[in-house]
Amino acid sequence: MPTGNDDAAGDTQGTRNHLVFFVNGAKQVVKDAQPQTTLLQHLRAAGLTGTKLGCGEGGCGACTVMVSSFDSDKKQIKHAAVNACLAPVCSVDWCHVTTVEGVGTMRQGLHPVQKRIAEMHGSQCGFCTPGIVMALYALLRSNPSATPAEIEDGLDGNLCRCTGYRPILDAAKSLGVDGGRRAGCCRGDSGGCPCLESKAETASASEDDNDNDTTTVVDDQDKDQVLSETSSILSTAATDGSAVPPSGPLSVSASGDDETAENEIAKVVGGGRGGGSRCSEKRECTTSRARDSRYSTRYTDVSEPIFPAELMLRTPSAVSIVGDSVTWHCPTSLSELLRLKAANPKARIVAGNTEVGIEVKFKGMHYPVLISPARVPELHAITRGSADDGGVSIGGAASLSSVEHALAVIDGRKRGAGGGNGGAAGACVDMLRWFASTQIRNVACLAGNLATASPISDMNPLLAACGADVVLNSIRGGERRIKVRDFFLGYRKVAMEEDEVIVAVFLPNAASKKEDGGQSSPPSTFEFIRPFKQARRREDDISIVTGGIRLVLEPRGGKWVVKEASMCFGGMAPTTVGAPLTEVYLVGKEWSAETMGGAYELLAQDMPLSSSVPGGQCEYRRALPPSFLFKFFIEVSLRLEALSVESDGQLPPPPVIGDADRSAATNFVTAPKPPSRGEQEYTPRTGGMQKARPQPHTPVVRDEEATGRTENTKTKKAALEGGVGDPVPHKSADLQVTGEAVYTDDMPSPVGTLFVGLVLSTKPHAKLLEVDASPALEVEGVLRFVGAGDVTPERNGIGAVVVDEEVFAVDEVHCLGQVIGAVLAESAAIAESAAKLVMVRYEELPSIMTIEDAIAADSYYGDRHAIVDGDVDSALKDADVVVEGEMAIGGQEHFYLETNATLAVPGEAGSLEVFASTQNPTKTQDFCSKVCGIDKNKVVCRTKRMGGGFGGKETRSVFLSCVAALGAHLTKRPVRICLDRDVDMQITGHRHAYLAKYKAGATKDGKLVGMDVTLYNNAGCSLDLSASVMDRALFHIDNCYSWPALRAKGLVCKTNQASHTAFRGFGGPQGMLVTETVMDHLASSLEMDSFVLRTLNLYKPEEPTHFGQPLEAWNVPAAWKDVQQWADIERRRKEVDAFNSSSRYRKRGLAVVPTKFGICFTAGFMNQGGALVHVYLDGTVLVSHGGTEMGQGLHTKVCQVVANEFNIDVEKVHISETATDRVANTSPTAASMSTDLYGMAALDACEQITERLRPVMAELPENSPFATIVKAAYFRRIQLSAQGFYTVPAARCGYDFDMETTNNRDRGLPFNYFTQGVAASEVEIDCLTGDAKVIRADILMDIGTSVNPAIDIGQIEGAFIQGYGWCTMEETSWGDSEHLWVKPGQLFTKGPGTYKIPSFNDVPSDMRVKLMDRANAFAVHSSKAVGEPPFFLASSAFLAIKDAVASARKDHNKGKASFFRLNSPASSERIRTACLDGIMERSAAAEDGEGPAHISDYQAKGSW
Repeated sequence: MPTGNDDAAGDTQGTRNHLVFFVNGAKQVVKDAQPQTTLLQHLRAAGLTGTKLGCGEGGCGACTVMVSSFDSDKKQIKHAAVNACLAPVCSVDWCHVTTVEGVGTMRQGLHPVQKRIAEMHGSQCGFCTPGIVMALYALLRSNPSATPAEIEDGLDGNLCRCTGYRPILDAAKSLGVDGGRRAGCCRGDSGGCPCLESKAETASASEDDNDNDTTTVVDDQDKDQVLSETSSILSTAATDGSAVPPSGPLSVSASGDDETAENEIAKVVGGGRGGGSRCSEKRECTTSRARDSRYSTRYTDVSEPIFPAELMLRTPSAVSIVGDSVTWHCPTSLSELLRLKAANPKARIVAGNTEVGIEVKFKGMHYPVLISPARVPELHAITRGSADDGGVSIGGAASLSSVEHALAVIDGRKRGAGGGNGGAAGACVDMLRWFASTQIRNVACLAGNLATASPISDMNPLLAACGADVVLNSIRGGERRIKVRDFFLGYRKVAMEEDEVIVAVFLPNAASKKEDGGQSSPPSTFEFIRPFKQARRREDDISIVTGGIRLVLEPRGGKWVVKEASMCFGGMAPTTVGAPLTEVYLVGKEWSAETMGGAYELLAQDMPLSSSVPGGQCEYRRALPPSFLFKFFIEVSLRLEALSVESDGQLPPPPVIGDADRSAATNFVTAPKPPSRGEQEYTPRTGGMQKARPQPHTPVVRDEEATGRTENTKTKKAALEGGVGDPVPHKSADLQVTGEAVYTDDMPSPVGTLFVGLVLSTKPHAKLLEVDASPALEVEGVLRFVGAGDVTPERNGIGAVVVDEEVFAVDEVHCLGQVIGAVLAESAAIAESAAKLVMVRYEELPSIMTIEDAIAADSYYGDRHAIVDGDVDSALKDADVVVEGEMAIGGQEHFYLETNATLAVPGEAGSLEVFASTQNPTKTQDFCSKVCGIDKNKVVCRTKRMGGGFGGKETRSVFLSCVAALGAHLTKRPVRICLDRDVDMQITGHRHAYLAKYKAGATKDGKLVGMDVTLYNNAGCSLDLSASVMDRALFHIDNCYSWPALRAKGLVCKTNQASHTAFRGFGGPQGMLVTETVMDHLASSLEMDSFVLRTLNLYKPEEPTHFGQPLEAWNVPAAWKDVQQWADIERRRKEVDAFNSSSRYRKRGLAVVPTKFGICFTAGFMNQGGALVHVYLDGTVLVSHGGTEMGQGLHTKVCQVVANEFNIDVEKVHISETATDRVANTSPTAASMSTDLYGMAALDACEQITERLRPVMAELPENSPFATIVKAAYFRRIQLSAQGFYTVPAARCGYDFDMETTNNRDRGLPFNYFTQGVAASEVEIDCLTGDAKVIRADILMDIGTSVNPAIDIGQIEGAFIQGYGWCTMEETSWGDSEHLWVKPGQLFTKGPGTYKIPSFNDVPSDMRVKLMDRANAFAVHSSKAVGEPPFFLASSAFLAIKDAVASARKDHNKGKASFFRLNSPASSERIRTACLDGIMERSAAAEDGEGPAHISDYQAKGSW
């Protein structure tokens, strides 16, 4: 966009027709702004690509920037984290925008926020990192003295798929103020600490300075002084901190008290308080890192950029921007706003654009006129009413952050602290803490929430229950009021005229009506207001059901009597609804359990919900309002109990609440957010190579006297920075935290670039009758349409294993979202809009969506593999106990933060360069070559890095690259494509859903005898890798248990979902989860503790698996024993049981789970890897290898291997990219094999070069620098480059399912070795809502001798949290027979709004990781693969949840325990519906009043 400096030009009667704002200190005057353009689009078009597009709906935080503005009334500079993907560029007029590039750069230096995240391993793939940096930066700019708890709160709007969040939290919290204590090192809190002693004065001075610089005040008369002293004006925080809400105090220890915190430090460092002992090299934890001298710099020690004085010295004028299709108005007075609305009644008022932006992007809505209330003072005012009414008037456009702060002040507590004082203000603050995210709350407002009338709004039910008023105004009708409760007329319809504007919301009785401390007697009435909410996850999630309950009680006749009752709910109807029958019933009745029994019955009548209700989950949703009401009853009764004691007998006695029932009062909405901590333990290497080659290879023998080098001494380690075993940060971490790391869509578009708009099928299965692209071709800027007619049938065919897919559909479409064609246009916007004009006629065909559908239709792919070991039928016949059952396991979306992207650039002689975000450059090269009809040697695929992959870009990225490649080949112009999040999720496939049918037996003393299991997976519309995924499930069906007889069969179901594909674990987790369910089932039938059953049946060393592979170096039994002691399982089991015996409605569960994960591609030929190593004359090294970097640290580890071999610092080794013209014919970066393959291949190349250098080194002085050696070698014409190659020995990879044999060992060994581990998880669930939280997770992994323990721990934590999402909250929902309210074949969960991955708040409160120190004989430097194996250990959380539910069911069944089926994921819905009680039994009944035949067997619906 053209910019200039004439910001006054174009003004008409005080209204500007252009935008003026600053970006990273540089002024921009935008004269041709298009109001529909987002700030993200503007920034990226300007080359500021550090700000990422992750979802486009404000749900991931990758686009976070800081928007700073000057409040002329308060004389304050305010900083707010904002989602640039939603913010219109017009909304930042007269603001200063800071992007990650403006915080710190590689050249100018990193900001402490960036440096801390990089150094503390908080960045893996790096795509989310700039957004996290900006969220943290904006928080600290608003609140420089933020506590760790406030910091945790401030990151609620950011998602990360790689790290598991713990290292990010540690890095972020290290910048905060820890409970008022200065940051320091971990050597002690007083005495003997040189770090603290040397920093004491500096820290004190810094704090004093901070106290004086928290705000900038500028009066009109001071403007001249400001101009002359601009350098002294720092954009520091507003005193009210309104931009980013803090929360309550954090304790760094598990228990939360200072004494325990000090004990934790002493435990970690091995010294007492003030002992001054040095830090241990083996253990780190959240506490120790917060006091480590390396990470002790307070944020307030850093000066920040100057806020532009111009934005403070001039009052911004009204703005009117007339774009090509949208006009934007930003008036400066209420009267002008009302005039604009009267003249444009259809105009939308836009505050944060958090709803309108979604409607425009995803629902195809078009609003020609937008009006911003940003500069209308009345709409931002928050004022208290008279002392009599106690109300608060909240400006309609006041940000939710400012509302939260103002109401917290009224409520008399710190923002973010849980548990209000009982009034409306406190209840609203409690709800606002969990409302959306920090970024959304910083811009969204109550008026927008009300006007959009979402039926699942968090705030609307609470406001309605509080008796709040909506204050409306218009020129025609003037001001009027209407109750919030009466405001909603129907779905998305409100009682508001088109020319009216919501100017305010009046909240009555905002302050608590508690007794006045000066009164001698209690008040006559007591008001209680509480908010309720349940969603798929706690943070940043739309509610499933939300509610507000208000009650006024009065003492009457020695009893508590209900004087007023109001309750409203969202998620129970097309609008926010009240409960009139229940309310009328309660008024005048005694507050008692008997009264409430009738209320629960009436509430069911107030909240009828059809089984076909949109959104599904009808039984669960029916259960939540009465569950909320019951929780409210318990909480209020307990409060009355306390009041009765305080009144010294002047108040009536409350209802008696039994000890076990008291736990029902706990409500996560009103409780403080739990803090988190972490601990990692590992043995650092002492230096040198552990094993240069895995057996049976022989290491290269070196003559130390000749080389002058010692290979395994501490001397070498001391001289080497970043060699094997060092926990160095990710090689790209600094680039990632500064936003300078380049991803595919960040690459500048070459001249003449065209953009792809995909034409996708809208039917799950249909014949294609006609495809008419002529309407699209008439659009200006469209160059051509590409489809099946542009490629021969043979070239159009592709497929991962077999050719069963088409780049462009020809005669039929087999899933909704299949590519039919592509529009090529001059811009992405033109291409996308033109693609929607392509007319496609279909003849619909029957579709198969689920596994059950496929079974009924006998719809399967190819060969049906089975593994049979022993006589299963006889074993089961002779078993003392036999169990049978089924289990369903849902799919999982990869949710890599970077969606699929490709840039294809044509070259001379028909050549083609394909820049792709792919795990499989060779497959991309192969099929781009095929589709374009050119030789492979003319196609080069390049991958710099990926923003996550997890298997999703192993094969499913290829067909998209083919579309771009063919477009580039045909037009001879560059072509690029980058999928929107919703499209990527719909068309690129997921983790396979599974169904298992099993029969298993054991002896009466708990020894397993046999299992017969049939597995089904939902492959989707093409085979892809689904057969191999099923094979791995069959290989892992035993998990770590010895089954004397086992028969496992696998059937790959052909359906009309998108083709499903590889995902971390590749079928192994599904198979192992089935077995763990079987173990629980057997333990229940045997009436044996499941931990004991598992212990009895662990494999023994060298024992063969069911597929015949002996278990060499079998460390699971040792790990199992270690975890019992390390995690204190016996003690904690007793504590869990004690907790459960005294708590009916909150339950805890504890589970311990082992894993073994086979390492190898099961297709033997794929176990090969190549590398190319160049040594330059300055002693630096360039490495190329066949693996791709997606955040797993592969490049870093390979660099460490190379640095170790050449005895140079790791910074001297560089990897630029992965490219098929450097290393050809590569295997995909998958199966956790990459370090094994490419580390070894690089080592092979290095050893070749080292061997050539030996004669030179022998003639040079001892310990000559490497650069000296290579220079001498160069002058002797010695080759300083080498190509390395490595293959896994043939005897250790490859399994023949088709061999005719009864001895499975003859079929071969499918795996080179096994990565092993054990995890224990302890959880707490709310039996009334299904809410769950992991209290503690202990993870012990055998990963051999780690090449980089920090990276490996990061992989373990990231895999665990991703696995936790898989088995607890991530659920894909398709338009199938179980979800009739979804369009057939449509994926309902295709964005962060509906599909929930774990967030920062889902990290275990206490997360501990420990690495075993066991060398592995079969991989580079005795290491082991780590990417996939830890994923399954998160099933310990699933089984712990099941353990907790079992306790609840046992209570309901009066002490009788029995096995129950729990499908995965254990979502809040499944937890609640499995926790049997009277409420759930009523809610699960059908509309005709007839409940299920066996309510205990009720199963929530899912897409299997």
